[in-house]
Amino acid sequence: MATKTVILKIYGSVQGVGFRYYAHRKAYELGISGYVMNRPDGSVYVEAESEENNLELFIRWCEEGPPWARVSKVEKQFVPGFGFEGFQIK
Repeated sequence: MATKTVILKIYGSVQGVGFRYYAHRKAYELGISGYVMNRPDGSVYVEAESEENNLELFIRWCEEGPPWARVSKVEKQFVPGFGFEGFQIK
């Protein structure tokens, strides 16, 4: 099955609430490769790659985040694959 890659920029109260940790857990659960990192502007940045169905589930999770997060906006950009192996917190 073909893989897809997406860049997500997640805005709201998303730092200091475990977003990266729980994104890492969800990525592992769904077989997502890539990474998640905090940005200086207070947003969270994700590059994620997987089979389309699992990637859509991961994007939906990112639109909600963990219970303590308050996601106000998610920008999505589908891009050519990067060939990630595993999922990292940066």
